[in-house]
Amino acid sequence: MSIDHALNVLGAALVPCSYDPLTGWTRDGCCRTDHNDLGSHVVCARMTLAFLNHQFERGNDLITPRPEFRFRGLQPGDRWCVCAHRWKEAYSAGFAPPVVLESTHARALDIVPLEWLREMALDPVG
Repeated sequence: MSIDHALNVLGAALVPCSYDPLTGWTRDGCCRTDHNDLGSHVVCARMTLAFLNHQFERGNDLITPRPEFRFRGLQPGDRWCVCAHRWKEAYSAGFAPPVVLESTHARALDIVPLEWLREMALDPVG
């Protein structure tokens, strides 16, 4: 898939998720993916304390800075491209953070139902 033609879950052009912090599998600000992205980092989510704590408890530390991976650590309010499976897991447990539909890659639909994403959308559209 060409990253120049990446689509979001609404079928439109993928919009950047965040430049501060700089997110994305390739750290380009977008929730793009490729065959090397085994975690499928395609859901653009606004971090909440509940989600960050839930992930930490599940062994996914998104809080601690890791400069070697160009990762400053996340805080509530930050937007970040999260793994679709992790988001789905959090949704099922009642801890899913809100999502930005325009910035969530269409590949998320391989893992997460669109209805769930719409339910948790920051700005419901479409």
